[in-house]
Amino acid sequence: MPEDNAPSFVDAARRAEASMRPLFPATPLQRNAHLSDRFGADILLKREDLSPVRSYKIRGAFNAISKRVAEGQVHFACASAGNHAQGVAYACQHFGVHGVIFMPVTTPKQKIDKTKTFGMKAVDIKLVGDYFDDTLAAAKAYCEDAGAHFLSPFDDVDVIEGQSTVAVEVLDQLGTPPDLVILPVGGGGLSAGMRRYLSQTAPECAFRFVEPSGGTSLQAALRAGGPITLPKVDNFVDGAAVARIGDRTFEALRDTPIDHVLAAPEDRICQTMLEMLNVEGIVLEPAGALAVDVLGTLTSEIKGRTVVCVTSGGNFDFERLPEVKERALRYAGLKKYFILRLPQRPGALKDFLGLLGPDDDIARFEYLKKSARNFGSVLIGIETSEKEAFDRLFSRLDEGGFPYRDITADALLAEFLI
Repeated sequence: MPEDNAPSFVDAARRAEASMRPLFPATPLQRNAHLSDRFGADILLKREDLSPVRSYKIRGAFNAISKRVAEGQVHFACASAGNHAQGVAYACQHFGVHGVIFMPVTTPKQKIDKTKTFGMKAVDIKLVGDYFDDTLAAAKAYCEDAGAHFLSPFDDVDVIEGQSTVAVEVLDQLGTPPDLVILPVGGGGLSAGMRRYLSQTAPECAFRFVEPSGGTSLQAALRAGGPITLPKVDNFVDGAAVARIGDRTFEALRDTPIDHVLAAPEDRICQTMLEMLNVEGIVLEPAGALAVDVLGTLTSEIKGRTVVCVTSGGNFDFERLPEVKERALRYAGLKKYFILRLPQRPGALKDFLGLLGPDDDIARFEYLKKSARNFGSVLIGIETSEKEAFDRLFSRLDEGGFPYRDITADALLAEFLI
């Protein structure tokens, strides 16, 4: 992305922010007492999860569409299964233009229905492809055939400028630059826009960037000196699990020290989501919890400082809640799965049950193989109240002569058995 002179980008961001006010008010910047007390810092949450589409994506979509509408364009298209689709739909309805939104065939009905609700009669939804690459190719081919303008989710100058309006609001609301801003990174639109604006208006402000461990595209690009495509991505953090950071967004981030880019484990993110839901009543999607999730790894850096965490989205499908709870328990060490070799003799099961502690709860019990002559393999899931309880349980199993294998961290077996 070519460098504009400082005043032009800052002025453009401020104009973009002002133009959004008829559409929606500035999202709140809220001091969070729970997190502030926990970390001995002044922790403020920039609540992008409270935008009209429950994510910051409405900003980039609005800004890009408004500029093309001013040029006479009335036909748009995008490829997205999530927040970008909803932002585009909302903006198309607002401007009274036509949008075609391409989504993978595998997109959950809940996301399709929400996108339809935001776009109403202004958008058509086309389900194309089992994988996002196929969906993206279909959207771009449609734009070429129909003369529609393709709306990139992040790698677009106008989208980056639109996302930078989050930073405009932060400075206006806080009245003084924060010491540190923590930003989630997927394709890089939000982080590129906010960093660029704040580096010009509040150069003393420091940054930390957060990616999901299963999609560290910015880290990979910084190591390689340019964007590269990750061979594999864990899609659990679907709002930020991007295989390749944008070319334009990387140009705005290329001088970032690599140790300022943090990786958040997916299971720990689940723990953060549950904490924010149960303690604060704040619903965050996995990508929306990234900035909050890394606070525990920055304890010594943030103590006594003013820190802004951007909670980037709250489009969480509660049908995923059982999975989130499961992963959070496993990360905390409070739930484990193991395969037990149970002797095929009367009383063996009773002997095993007698080894369980008072807080050890059987959450799963399933015979995997019943044809063994002397032993049977049993899949067992145990929940307990403290992770040290498993050390005690496994010691008792060893002493009792019950062979077992802990498969909690075995991704391949877990995929098939759990």
